Amino acid sequence: MKILFLGDVVGRSGRDALIQRLPGLRAELDLDLVVVNGENASHGFGLAPDMARAFLAAGADAITLGNHAWDRREIIPFLEEEKRVIRPANFPPGTPGHGAVVVEVRGGRRALVMNVMGRLFMDPLDDPFRAVQAELQRHSLGRSIQAAIIDVHAEASSEKQAFGHSFDGLASLVIGTHTHVPTADHQILPGGTAFQTDAGMCGDYDSIIGMQKGGAALRFWKKMPGEKLAPAEGEATLCGLYVETDDATGLATRVAPLRQGGRLSQLMP
Repeated sequence: MKILFLGDVVGRSGRDALIQRLPGLRAELDLDLVVVNGENASHGFGLAPDMARAFLAAGADAITLGNHAWDRREIIPFLEEEKRVIRPANFPPGTPGHGAVVVEVRGGRRALVMNVMGRLFMDPLDDPFRAVQAELQRHSLGRSIQAAIIDVHAEASSEKQAFGHSFDGLASLVIGTHTHVPTADHQILPGGTAFQTDAGMCGDYDSIIGMQKGGAALRFWKKMPGEKLAPAEGEATLCGLYVETDDATGLATRVAPLRQGGRLSQLMP
C-alpha cells in the first residue's frame, strides 16, 4: 500500500496548499491512502466541517485531530456524522466522536487509522498506550487490515519515540504530530514499523510554528498574554511522510519525507 501522511494543516495558507496540491500528489505518487492532521486548519485553532469536507473532496481518506479538537464547536455533531474525521481515542468514554476508523482503499484493502494524544505537557487524558493496544487487538495486521496508521499528537519527542518502539511490528506507521517542525529521523524500526517523531506542518514556515511572528515572539519577551495569535499567511510548505507497505504483513518497506512548496528545502519520495 502507498500511504501519505500530511502533518498539521495551519490556517488558510495550509488549507489552500493542501486543497490545490493533494489531487496532483495523489496521482503522481499513485497513492492508496492519504491521512491528514487537520486540527489547526481553522485560523490555527480547530477544524470546521466545511474544511473537513474540502479536505476529503481533495483526496484525504481520513482526518485526525488533537488538542484543538473542540475549538470549533460545530465539529462535535459532525464527528458523529462523518466517521473519517477522528479525535484522540484516549478522551474519556462518552466523548463525542471516534478515535479510530477503518477505511477501505482500492482493491478492497482495509486500513486502520488511529489518533491519540500524549500526556507529557498536554491535557491529562486517559492512557494513550493502552488505548492503542486495545484498538490493535481488535484487528489482525496483514489479515483483517492491510495497514495500521497511528497519529500520536504529542509535545514530547521522548513520548512519541516510546510509542514507535512500543508498537514496532504491530503497526505500519507511527507518526508524531503537534510540534509543527519536521524531524529528520524518518526510519523503519527493527520490527518493520515506519516512524518519524514529527511530520511537521502544512503551513507558512516564515512564522513561529505557523503563527505570525510578532505576536508569538512577544509572548516570550513579556511572559504575559498579548494579542490573539493569527496564522502566518505566506506560501505554505506541505510536510509529511510517504510510506510503502507489504499487504501480506502490513509492515513498511519504504519510508521517505515529503516537502513541497514554500520556504523549506523540497523533497519528493
